[in-house]
Amino acid sequence: MELAGVKVGLAVTGSHCTLATVFKEVEKLVAEGVEFYPIVSDNVAGTDTRFGLANEWLAQLREITGKPIIASISDAEPIGPKSWLDLILVAPCTGNTLAKLANGITDGTVLMAVKAHLRNQKPVVIAISTNDGLGMNAKNLGLLLNTKNIYFVPFGQDAPETKQQSLVAHMDRIKDTLIQALRGKQLQPVLVEHK
Repeated sequence: MELAGVKVGLAVTGSHCTLATVFKEVEKLVAEGVEFYPIVSDNVAGTDTRFGLANEWLAQLREITGKPIIASISDAEPIGPKSWLDLILVAPCTGNTLAKLANGITDGTVLMAVKAHLRNQKPVVIAISTNDGLGMNAKNLGLLLNTKNIYFVPFGQDAPETKQQSLVAHMDRIKDTLIQALRGKQLQPVLVEHK
C-alpha cells in the first residue's frame, strides 16, 4: 500500500500491442489505492488496430480508472498550473513519443501533459515500447536517461533474434519504478534481459 492515494497521470501512447499488459498492471495498482488520471495520444483515441478498437480501449481505460479521459492539448495544459498530479507514467511510450520528449516537441496531448508536469519538477516515468530503441531512437533514449525528473521502467530487447533494435519495458516493474521515482531514484538495474 506504499502508493495508496498517489495521483498518477497515466499517459497512454500508441504501442497497441502492449496496451493490454499495461492495463493489467494499472488494474493492480488501482486495487492498491493509486488514483490514475488517463491521458491518451491521438493514436490511442482514434486508431483501430488488430489489437483492438480505439473506443474499446478508451472504455476499458475509463472503467479501470473511474476517471474521464484527457484527450486534448487544451485539457492537458492545466496539469502544470494546477500541479495536481504526483507523477506521470507514460505507458506504453512509443519511439515517436520518446523522440519528441527528448527534443522538446509538444504537439500532442501526452507531450503537453508531460511538459506541463515537468515544469513543477515532479517525476515522469517512462515505460518504453518501441521497435527502434537501439536504432534511430538510441540517441533520444540516451538523452532522456540523463534528464532530471525522468525515470525508466527497466527495459530490454524483447526479440533480439528478429527485431534487434526493439526495446520493451518490463511492465510488471511499473510499481517498483513509481515508488523509486517518488523518492527521486532510478530503479536499478534499468537495462535488463527481457522475459
